[in-house]
Amino acid sequence: MGFGGISFGSLLLIFFIALILFGTKRLRSIGEDLGEAVRSFRKGLQEPEDSNKPQ
Repeated sequence: MGFGGISFGSLLLIFFIALILFGTKRLRSIGEDLGEAVRSFRKGLQEPEDSNKPQ
């Protein structure tokens, strides 16, 4: 079993279907956008609460 009951073979099948549907350039773009969103989210969590208050 893999992630949440999904086997490794199923993950590969999902990956290949996404590759066929979106193509490599679009998947790269989606990955970059997702990575940037995660980095921004983590940065937002690490900022102190005081910086959000108006002066």
